Amino acid sequence: MLFDVWINFDHFQILRAIGKGSFGKVCIVQKRDTEKMYAMKYMNKQQCIERDEVRNVFRELEILQEIEHVFLVNLWYSFQDEEDMFMVVDLLLGGDLRYHLQQNVHFSEDAVKLYLCEMTLALDYLQSQHIIHRDVKPDNILLDEQGHAHLTDFNIATIIKDGERATALAGTKPYMAPEIFQSFISGGTGYAFEVDWWSLGVTAFEVLRGWRPYDIHASNSVESLIQLFSTVSVQYSPAWPKDLVALLRKLLTVNPEHRFSSLSDMQASPYLASVNWDAVYEKKMEPGFVPNKGRLHCDPTFELEEMILESRPLHKKKKRLAKNRSRDNSKDSQSENDYLQECLEVVQQEFMIFNRERYVEVKKQRSVYDKS
Repeated sequence: MLFDVWINFDHFQILRAIGKGSFGKVCIVQKRDTEKMYAMKYMNKQQCIERDEVRNVFRELEILQEIEHVFLVNLWYSFQDEEDMFMVVDLLLGGDLRYHLQQNVHFSEDAVKLYLCEMTLALDYLQSQHIIHRDVKPDNILLDEQGHAHLTDFNIATIIKDGERATALAGTKPYMAPEIFQSFISGGTGYAFEVDWWSLGVTAFEVLRGWRPYDIHASNSVESLIQLFSTVSVQYSPAWPKDLVALLRKLLTVNPEHRFSSLSDMQASPYLASVNWDAVYEKKMEPGFVPNKGRLHCDPTFELEEMILESRPLHKKKKRLAKNRSRDNSKDSQSENDYLQECLEVVQQEFMIFNRERYVEVKKQRSVYDKS
């Protein structure tokens, strides 16, 4: 889907580095014409090719171009240059829940109740779009400056339609539902949207308690985890209201057929019976935790690394690309690694350019045309 190919790196001013993912970095940018601030994720093409992650980037882009929701981190633009692929998304300055847990923030029950409701609406929307996120965890829930929660990082999300099931062993082990491991071991029937609701249960428990319901680490074998789910029972805090414990039990039900896994399930819970869901959607419910507005809620070492350690810093990109172009023109291209060059050309051709502003405009024009 092509919308306005003219959006490029030069349209943005780079302000500072704020994060680093498995194969991408994130910085705050300002669009020069509108002065609007965004987060910009950029991924080095060569590294993505070497790590076999181009397909993940393309799938994430494909998903993000088709979705938009008040409790998601939404895509605004995507573009590329010779070195990098770029995604420009909503900027949320409140930090992620993992950061705040590491800062020893004590989240009140009311704060977590609202996160549960906001993430319920986000997951319900994703389910309506046939999307399993597969990586719901505190690290991927960002807060805006008012304290509302937004789900981010669709790097391992997948689309399932018409009763299909996913089968890949994908996710972050401590948050992965039992049926993902079961499917991997026995082949089984695979899994579906219920896995995200299990992850939501683990996340809510952790944000409330400070630790997870099961003591699971990346080093645990799949076999040992299947054994653990069948033998270990979750210990809930005696201080928590009974209705809250009942809801968490329904999210952390090992059998996905009996697990809460929809908006209607959550609305039927006594714990959420009095919630005004329209007010939640319109962000009229007051968050129980509001991040301090006077500071950036991220690790300051990201900025230092970008300035000192990064071999291809963003702020020197223009000069570097100009130098590379003149060097490429003056030498025999055969001396390049042919396979890498081929892959880079495929990425260049298949990368999806997107401009949400233009997309919205086109949709409006189409609806006016349809009415006439």
